[in-house]
Amino acid sequence: MLVSGRRPRRTLHLHLLLWVTCAVLCAPVLYAMLAATQNNAQLVNFQLWPGDSLARNFEIVWHNRSLGQFMLNSTVMSLTIALGKTVTALLAGLAFVYFRFPGRWLLFFFVLVTLMMPTEISILALFRIVSGLGWADSLAGLTVPFLASATGAFLFRQHFASLPANLAEAAQLDGASPLQFLWRVLVPLSWNVIGALTVIQFLYGWNMYLWPLLLVSDQRDQVVQVGLATLQQAGQGQLYGPMMLGALIASIPPIVVFLVLQRSLMSGLSLPRDK
Repeated sequence: MLVSGRRPRRTLHLHLLLWVTCAVLCAPVLYAMLAATQNNAQLVNFQLWPGDSLARNFEIVWHNRSLGQFMLNSTVMSLTIALGKTVTALLAGLAFVYFRFPGRWLLFFFVLVTLMMPTEISILALFRIVSGLGWADSLAGLTVPFLASATGAFLFRQHFASLPANLAEAAQLDGASPLQFLWRVLVPLSWNVIGALTVIQFLYGWNMYLWPLLLVSDQRDQVVQVGLATLQQAGQGQLYGPMMLGALIASIPPIVVFLVLQRSLMSGLSLPRDK
């Protein structure tokens, strides 16, 4: 009886903790949704009900500040980075697992070392190189330096290593080239990992701020994260309502990508089973 009486209490406490955690996590989003409908005066007065400025805020952030163009630029950049990182990671995983060459493990070690180095360490040198190539204010400048992924190479290396070794032998007996083996055998067995890496790298590209801020000077080519910051330019006041609305709109593409590929994300990042 004592044990059975304790279990409902534990369940109740656990549910209360979950509800409190959900409330804490959802509160900023709910406040942003509320603030997106208000003007500055209503926000300063901490009005706790929706305002009547949603249409005006949308006009400011979408038309006057070209949020749609910024989102298009970010989408193209993020998709390019995600596709490039996935392709190069597939090739790197193929090389590390199925090719035998001197220094293979040392090279893989250096790839792992790059995971410990933040981009900010080399960003000034990278900026000089890209500017010297004439890639400022261009899609190539925004994407080419980020088309390789140490994280992706590690994921695919671990995934390919967990597959049966006789797959490569069978493909070789059938006369398949390495790229044919990759495309016809490995890729169909790796959709979950591909989906997981695509989500991660799309979010990485979408959230880039410092690099576009340094490289892009033409406002028409700017990305959404930097574009939203223009709502805080000096001399124009703080447009809190449009900022909140813009942040909510800018969060839609990453959420859609996550919802579409969430099953692949969870499966692709799980530990491989022993075969």
